[in-house]
Amino acid sequence: MHSAQYFAPETEQYLTAAGLRPGRMCYFASRSAAFGAIGPGGVAATFFNFNPALVARHIPRAWTLATAEQILAARLEAVDATLRRLLGDETLASPEVAEAAELAREATEGCVPEGRPLYAAHADLDWPEQPHMVLYHAATLLREYRGDGHIAALVDHGLSGIGALITHTGMAKAFTPDAAKRTRGWSEEEWDAGVAVLVERGVVDASGVLTESGTKLRAGIESRTDDAGVGPWLRLGDDKVERLHELGRALSRAAVAAGAFPKALFATANKA
Repeated sequence: MHSAQYFAPETEQYLTAAGLRPGRMCYFASRSAAFGAIGPGGVAATFFNFNPALVARHIPRAWTLATAEQILAARLEAVDATLRRLLGDETLASPEVAEAAELAREATEGCVPEGRPLYAAHADLDWPEQPHMVLYHAATLLREYRGDGHIAALVDHGLSGIGALITHTGMAKAFTPDAAKRTRGWSEEEWDAGVAVLVERGVVDASGVLTESGTKLRAGIESRTDDAGVGPWLRLGDDKVERLHELGRALSRAAVAAGAFPKALFATANKA
């Protein structure tokens, strides 16, 4: 319900109509617009694993093309159009979506802003009125809340942005080093230098695959992330969590079946 926006053609359509340039600028500006006209350093720090040089090619130029308020409005318009295309008006007006929205919004009451910059910035935004947009906003808050906690865990375990990527791809899952370098803007030389640092620490081998020590490191990071992100689910309680999962799973499966994500994404995952 949150991540479909990053792959939907409607996102670039509405954001470029607001004045942004197509491509990476739409991603960086739309996700960081909740901060206002933030500089490239703040975006790179909170997004964490993107090359700061890549961010600086788009931020702060984005704010000279459209205001943060215009970008936020365009983002919501794009999300509304995307969800209507993927799920249909009848589903979005259903009692199930209204129930999911209510539960997800209640879960966000268990979030706290301290040390959670991306969550806190989005939590300052007004809640939408339509249930499907409430559900989207709640999903965004929960996603950024967990993400902020994950970054804190990565830093606490001594990983930089590129180090986080290298160890993630080192788990031999669908996200490959080539995809990480291409999408996050790291050169071969920068990647190799990052691998060398982690080889010296005993976290990965020379090919970038996690060692036993590296596997334990990543497991510790995921465990710490889970612990730091449990507040919303404790607030909701077991029965409501299970119900939200049931409702959200059905909506997510319907969105995926309707083409929410590129087929190449799943082809890569299946190949891996």
